[in-house]
Amino acid sequence: MSNPDRPRVIATRWWWVRHAPVREDNGCIYGQKDLGCDTSDRVVFEAVGKILPRNAVWYASNLKRTHQTADAIWAAGFPKPSDMPHVNAFAEQHLGEWQGLNRAAFLASRPIGSHWLTEIDEPAPGGESFIDLYNRTCGAIERINAEQAGRDVIVVAHGGTIRAAVGLALGQPERGLAFDIDNCSVTRLDYLSSANYTGWRLPMVNQQPWIADASHNAMHQPAGPEVKPPETKLA
Repeated sequence: MSNPDRPRVIATRWWWVRHAPVREDNGCIYGQKDLGCDTSDRVVFEAVGKILPRNAVWYASNLKRTHQTADAIWAAGFPKPSDMPHVNAFAEQHLGEWQGLNRAAFLASRPIGSHWLTEIDEPAPGGESFIDLYNRTCGAIERINAEQAGRDVIVVAHGGTIRAAVGLALGQPERGLAFDIDNCSVTRLDYLSSANYTGWRLPMVNQQPWIADASHNAMHQPAGPEVKPPETKLA
């Protein structure tokens, strides 16, 4: 029996999808450079679509690789929403003068133990720090939590953006940097609110549903070509 005195809790369920792999970066840091992504692996997008909710509201960053990833999910059979606003605040960290530098050489030059590409409060020359990314991401999340309370919210975004959202859910921005966020992976964060409580629940981080599909199919079908997860890179 329900308790009429128990406060009603509203759950707003966030489903974060990282964009598909970028292969035209030539091994360089790209950050907010507007590069395209590889959406050729239909198996991956079919699997992602199987775990995403219908009747959700969709958002993406302003960078085209997130739009291409959403298009690939819809092309693989997921019902296309009527609208998908582009939210600049969900873009990847702007890495300023570091964009275009060789990634491997840059990482080799950084101090051991550095977070992400930088320390969290160190801005790239001419760009942002991770805290800058965190603050703008949190502002957009707070706005959408108010506008879409109780809904499923799907956001196609970036590794840095999703780590910022995980950091918000965990209560400290740097905690989000402890997680791998692979290309095309799904991360779910639930925002819970009532008259006297607000908080977050983390049902899953960096879920790669195509791997589960491959394991299931291997049990029920003759051996065939291996389904490989998409390549993942830092920004």
